Amino acid sequence: MRGAAGAITDVPGIEVGHFTDTRRPTGCSVVIAREGAVAGVDVRGAAPGTRETDLLSPTNLVERVHGILLSGGSAWGLAAADGVVRWLEEQKVGMPVGPALLPIVPGAVLFDLMVGDSSIRPDAQAGYAACASASSRAPAEGNVGAGAGAAVGKIFGIGRAMKGGIGTASVTVDGVTVGALIACNALGDVIDPDTARPIAGARTADGSALADTRRALLRGEAPKPLLKGTNTTIGVIATDAVLTKVQASRLATVGHDGLARSINPVHTMSDGDALFALATGRSGRNPGMMLLGTMAAEVVAMAVVRAVRAAQGITAGNLHLPGARDLDRG
Repeated sequence: MRGAAGAITDVPGIEVGHFTDTRRPTGCSVVIAREGAVAGVDVRGAAPGTRETDLLSPTNLVERVHGILLSGGSAWGLAAADGVVRWLEEQKVGMPVGPALLPIVPGAVLFDLMVGDSSIRPDAQAGYAACASASSRAPAEGNVGAGAGAAVGKIFGIGRAMKGGIGTASVTVDGVTVGALIACNALGDVIDPDTARPIAGARTADGSALADTRRALLRGEAPKPLLKGTNTTIGVIATDAVLTKVQASRLATVGHDGLARSINPVHTMSDGDALFALATGRSGRNPGMMLLGTMAAEVVAMAVVRAVRAAQGITAGNLHLPGARDLDRG
C-alpha cells in the first residue's frame, strides 16, 4: 500500500526490493543506487548489528556506495549482503578495483528471532532475491522484507507487543526530494508525531488497548528483563541533493530526530537503531543542510508511522501480534 506520503523511490536513481520468507516470517530489503551514491551513517542504539559502516566515516577512503541492506535475522541476517554484492556484480555495478568491479554494500540488521522458527533467517540467496525484485516503483509496506517479522512495544514482554513493519515516505521542496525507508522493530511505542498519542506498542495486560509505555513507566510499572539487541529500528534516507560525505553523515544524524519524534523510548540499551543516508546528486542542487535536515527528520517520522499503520496482525505459534488497525477496530 502507498498513500500521499510518497516513497523513497521518488528520489531519482533509487530502487528498492524486498524478499519475504513467509515460513517464519522474516526477510530483507535492499536500497540500490546503481550509479553510486555518496553515503553516511549514524548508529545510535547500544546494540547494533552492522556491516561496513566504518568505511562511511568522512575520514575514510570510500566515497560512494551501491546498495544498502536492511535485514531481519539478527547477526545471521548480515549474510544477505553477500547476495546483494553478487547480484550487483552481475549487473556490472561497483567500484573499479583493478580488473574487477567491487559493489560497496553496507547494511544493518534487526532482531526478529522471537517470531516463529528462529532457525529461518535471511541468507545470501534472500539478498539476491531482494535485488532481483528491485525497481523504482513505490515499494510495498508493512509485513514485507526487513519488516516481515518486526514487532514493537516489547518493554513489558513480547506477549504484550504488536506488529511492526516497514514503511516509506518522501517530501519534495523546491525541486529537491528526500525520502526514507524504515524497518521498525522498536522496543518502545510508535507515536503519532502530530498528536503525541501512541499508535502501536505495548498493550495493557488484557491486550485490548495500548498501555502508553512512557506513562506506564513513569507510574512505576516495571519493564520485563530484556535481552540486549532484541529490538532495533533501521533505515535509509535518500536524497537527490548534491552532498559531500560529511554532509551525508550529518543527514543520517539529523534523521534520528525523526525516530525520536515517532518512537518512545528510543535508542535504548536493547535497540541497535541505525540510519544510513544516500545522496544521488541527480537534482544538481544543495538547498542547504537546514532544509535537508528538516526534510530528513520529517520523512523518517512519517515512514515509522506508515510502517505500523500498514502492518497486519500475525500469529506465529503461540504468539499473536495484532496490528494497529486491529486495535483501532477493537
